Amino acid sequence: MRDMNDRTCIVTRNAGSADELIRFVAAPDGTVVADLKRNLPGRGCWVTATRTTVEEAMRKNLFARALKESIIATPDLPDQIDRVMTKNFSGTLGLARKAGQIMTGAAKVEALVRSAQTLLLLHASDAAQDGVRKMDQARKAVAMTGGPDIPALKLLTGVEMDLALGGGNVIHAAVLKGPAGENLVKKAFALARYRGLEDKILAQDFDGAAKETE
Repeated sequence: MRDMNDRTCIVTRNAGSADELIRFVAAPDGTVVADLKRNLPGRGCWVTATRTTVEEAMRKNLFARALKESIIATPDLPDQIDRVMTKNFSGTLGLARKAGQIMTGAAKVEALVRSAQTLLLLHASDAAQDGVRKMDQARKAVAMTGGPDIPALKLLTGVEMDLALGGGNVIHAAVLKGPAGENLVKKAFALARYRGLEDKILAQDFDGAAKETE
């Protein structure tokens, strides 16, 4: 049974929790804005928290219908949402580092993956394929010996990871157990889903490791 705070997506008509959807409201200038913190006043409507669903709501002019106002969604609305979510994720990454629940450095990260202490593995989006393959092999080794399936995501560039973590040429990062690490995983999964990367969460991709052994 779903809780009483569930909302219904105006595109799919599927119900979901507030964490699974994005709330939208009408701004004073007649545009639609995403209320990611869910604290803006006024009538709101909800859309499944993926870029493709937001774009569909825009194409079908569903925001005006749901909010019962003559409003427009600017063409860059999906990009605005991505930027805000990325900023929130980067900030949470920095907090996890301060809490000691982020480890960087290829050798340390690989060791943590192989010891099954990692909740999530983060790669820079521009990481060299050889390095990613090596981490994939570590993830595969853990999974094949009955350990957890450790998800791996590419959400930030190397420069963005450096900025979030205070420098150090960060290419790979292991997210560790603890409140800050678990909150970071939640933000990472939300951003990945918005970008259409949910398959990277629900199914492990060891293609890199497979190619290495062919």
